[in-house]
Amino acid sequence: MPDTGWVASIVAVAVFGFAAVSVVHALLQRRDTGTIIAWVGLIVLLPLAGSALYWLFGVNRIRRRAHALREGYLITDPSAHDDTLVEHPARWERLLHSGDRLSPFRLVRGNAIEPLFDGDRTYARMLDAIDQARASITLATYIFDYDRVGERFVAHLQQAHDRGVQVRVLIDAVGARYSRRNTLRRLRRAGIPAAAFMPVHLPRSLAAFNLRNHRKMLVIDGRRAFTGGMNIRRGHSHIDPGSHPIQDLHFELRGPACAQVQRVFGEDWQFATGERLDGPVWFPDPIETAGARACRGLPDGPDEDFEVLNFTLQAALAEAREEVTIITPYFLPGVALAGALKAAALRGVQVNILIPALNNLRLVEWASRPQQAELLERGCRLWLTPPPFNHAKLMLVDREWALVGSANWDPRSLRLNFEFNLECLDRGLGSELAEWADHLREQSHPLTLAEVRTRPLATQLRDGAARLLTPYL
Repeated sequence: MPDTGWVASIVAVAVFGFAAVSVVHALLQRRDTGTIIAWVGLIVLLPLAGSALYWLFGVNRIRRRAHALREGYLITDPSAHDDTLVEHPARWERLLHSGDRLSPFRLVRGNAIEPLFDGDRTYARMLDAIDQARASITLATYIFDYDRVGERFVAHLQQAHDRGVQVRVLIDAVGARYSRRNTLRRLRRAGIPAAAFMPVHLPRSLAAFNLRNHRKMLVIDGRRAFTGGMNIRRGHSHIDPGSHPIQDLHFELRGPACAQVQRVFGEDWQFATGERLDGPVWFPDPIETAGARACRGLPDGPDEDFEVLNFTLQAALAEAREEVTIITPYFLPGVALAGALKAAALRGVQVNILIPALNNLRLVEWASRPQQAELLERGCRLWLTPPPFNHAKLMLVDREWALVGSANWDPRSLRLNFEFNLECLDRGLGSELAEWADHLREQSHPLTLAEVRTRPLATQLRDGAARLLTPYL
């Protein structure tokens, strides 16, 4: 029998070297101490399997690819030297200054921003805008079900394409799988340029499986845009929601800020297809003012825009003086954000956090519960919103500064997903959103510390175990 000892020695040295390289990479590249400890511990305990898992799930290759892409298509702000720029009001100077440093865009005035609280009204507005398009339509969404709602969108997009409008549709590859019937295939069959964002081809694309495009953006002729939390699916319709009704919040935008939405889509489209969108068909110049409201786009993702949203939320909480309202379907703030919420409440700021009484993702609901006691102890107020499931995303500070868009308060939105939000500064818009939030709060159940503390031990253990999965929920 041949001596295999030397083979085993070589394999052992190779595994040890692989593990050592993995540990060094984690120590140098990872930012979060808890994540570093978790990965290094796994690699030490399971040198081969732990290292393999680290290189599959722990390394962000998207940022590297995005950096290479931006060398040829860097997001620039066409309004950087425009007279529509907003001088920072003294009250909000520090918060807006942080946005200047985080976002590739500047706050611009001259916009009309209208909240759309009803799915049927939102879809009617979007379809009407598609019908009025004369030059271009760009649409990005996470979920585009080919159901009764999706069929209408496809039909209207096809009519626009047939009359000569340039149409581009981008659907997240994982989100596209929510629909039993393939919307991408139907769009392509109609001759519409449509692409999947980071197609899933296992196991080759396993490393990027968690990095999804969660943005919802529709831009018409570069001058009229829609963004917010609504996907394209039947559940958002109040008239015919099917078995899973959803309440949500979307926005119609007109004015110079539409160019910012378009530029984010343009980068995503080039990332997915290699095609560069440029010229007046996509970016008309100038874009006429449509109102007096000020806003800016805040793209966020696991690439060059990493943690933009996380830092914006912390900065906004630090600037709050009277009231903070947070509405989100998934509430799993990290240590820093939870600390900022508690600090605001301790300063005397009224912190209202509205989450669904019954979540559509039970694991997320369970994982969020262990934090509730510590938030309530420090003066935050938690409200459980009644059915239908509330998918709206809103942060409102002192009824004047608002953050709206696609992002949730969870690690998936704050670290893994590509998101798009609008930062808005307008007292009229703030008052309108505050009135809607107040009405929602009146219908909600105030969660008490006694209710949290009297949960059965088995429930607490289940929730604590679910919390261990927080980084990937």
